[in-house]
Amino acid sequence: MCGRYSLACIDDLCGRFRVIDPMIGFRSHFNITPGSTNPVIMVHERAEAVMMQWGLVPHWAKDITATHRPINARAESLAEKPMFRDLLKSQRCLVPASGFFEWKHEWGHKIPFYIHVKDDPVFGFAGLYDVWRNPAGTTLKTYTIITTTPNELMAPIHNRMPVILRQDDEMRWLSRDVLPADEVKRILSPYPAEGMEAYPVSDRVNSPGADDEKVIEPVKGL
Repeated sequence: MCGRYSLACIDDLCGRFRVIDPMIGFRSHFNITPGSTNPVIMVHERAEAVMMQWGLVPHWAKDITATHRPINARAESLAEKPMFRDLLKSQRCLVPASGFFEWKHEWGHKIPFYIHVKDDPVFGFAGLYDVWRNPAGTTLKTYTIITTTPNELMAPIHNRMPVILRQDDEMRWLSRDVLPADEVKRILSPYPAEGMEAYPVSDRVNSPGADDEKVIEPVKGL
């Protein structure tokens, strides 16, 4: 799964994802948690950056306080799940990130690891989004991050990993075209292990309130 991630606001964040709208007021966050509001790239008439809440609320939910809000969606079953299958057709999105955290169980302890792409300070997770509206017309835009099987780097740490899109696939994923099943399977495959790095970090990341560069600094001796 993917339950925490980071996003460093580089100088040309919008240029990296070919969007015009600036992400006004969003600063770097090093410990993004479920329920928070973050930039998501989607296409309406063109690609744009939209602030959305992490944890998907389906548009058909009647009571959002009692609705399960998944932060992740398994790539293998997207086309089968009622919550995701229609979104897969035309409500795909990119979730900008600089890295993510996962916890390795070892000798009765959970050791946090920070994982990132070596040569890309900001990349895109594959995501799905939905828009919920109440009777008064208020809207809530939410998203979920798609996960897949682990690559060779991630397998010793966890049995799932978020889908990191290759740059060549980002615009195709964002398109509003209905993608063939074989293309979806290819796009949502694990990112190559040789292009990634993982290292242990301090357990400060366990606290949702810890949101500074120290949470992504490597811990030596582990």
